[in-house]
Amino acid sequence: MNPEKILLHYYNPTSRVFQILLEHSLQVREKATLLATRHPELSIDLPFAREAALLHDVGIFLTRAPGIDCHGEKPYVCHGYLGADLLRAEGLPRHALVCERHTGAGISIETIRAEKLPLPERDMIPRSIEEELVCFADKFFSKTRPGEEKTAEQVRAEIAPFGEEAAGRLEKWFRLFS
Repeated sequence: MNPEKILLHYYNPTSRVFQILLEHSLQVREKATLLATRHPELSIDLPFAREAALLHDVGIFLTRAPGIDCHGEKPYVCHGYLGADLLRAEGLPRHALVCERHTGAGISIETIRAEKLPLPERDMIPRSIEEELVCFADKFFSKTRPGEEKTAEQVRAEIAPFGEEAAGRLEKWFRLFS
C-alpha cells in the first residue's frame, strides 16, 4: 500500500493544501515512529502506524479552512470522518478508523450529541494502540505553523477546553508514550 499514491488521488501535488498536508503528515509520522520505537513493549504495528499517520488528514480538502487552502463545504471538525469515508472506499477500513478517531483527543458520542457537532452519532475515540499513537503524535503539529513542534504544555492547553474526558485521554497518552 502506498499512502502517497492515495493522497495524490485526491490532491494536486503542486497545490498549497497538498504541501501543507504532506509536511504535517510527515511530521506526525516521524513523531509516531520515534514514540513507537521507544516503546517496543507496546507491540505497535509500526508499518501500519506510519501509513496511517500519512493518511490521517486525507479529508481536509472537503472542509472549509481557507487558512490552509481548504475550500470544501463541511466544517473542519468533519475532516476525520470524511477522510475515513474516502479510505473505506479505497479498501482501507483499519486506516479509516485512525482517520475518523484522531480529531481532538477523540470525540465521544455523548460529546457529539451534547455539543450538537455536525458529525455522525458514533464514538470517535481512539481504541487501538496505533489509533492512540497517531492521535497523540498529531497533537504536536499544526498545519498553520509548519515546522514547529508544540510543547507538552501547549498540547495540554489546546485540549483542555474539550473537557475532562479528552484531557484524561491525553494524560493517559503522555504516560503511555513518554
